[in-house]
Amino acid sequence: MRATPILMLSLLAAPVPSAAQADAVLWGQWRNPRGSVDVQIASCGPALCGTVVRASAAAVADARAGGTAQLVGRELMHGYRHDGPNRWSGTVYVPDVGQSFSSHIQLVDRDHARIAGCLLGRFLCKSQVWRRL
Repeated sequence: MRATPILMLSLLAAPVPSAAQADAVLWGQWRNPRGSVDVQIASCGPALCGTVVRASAAAVADARAGGTAQLVGRELMHGYRHDGPNRWSGTVYVPDVGQSFSSHIQLVDRDHARIAGCLLGRFLCKSQVWRRL
């Protein structure tokens, strides 16, 4: 079936979301699967970052054991940039091991995001599904 010129023009005229509009879908507070940490994701310059706004006593203790003295207020997610449909890449800091890893976020639906930390690029990854608050 051949597309008509009017259909083709309407497809070309369809709005394409800007990076800022794409980033806005991640803005807000997110909770990890155990419910032990809440992170506020917002713009930080040209990228997205996530800062801990609430942590359980157990999460604070685990972070201290890993060498992170202060968990609440700590930036866990840094430099995330939109790199595909519902996908962002950046760096995640894991406080209970005291190290940063390559990371990506995939928006599963409006209220769930899969966040992965990887040892080698997009390989050897461990992921969690976080819930929007």
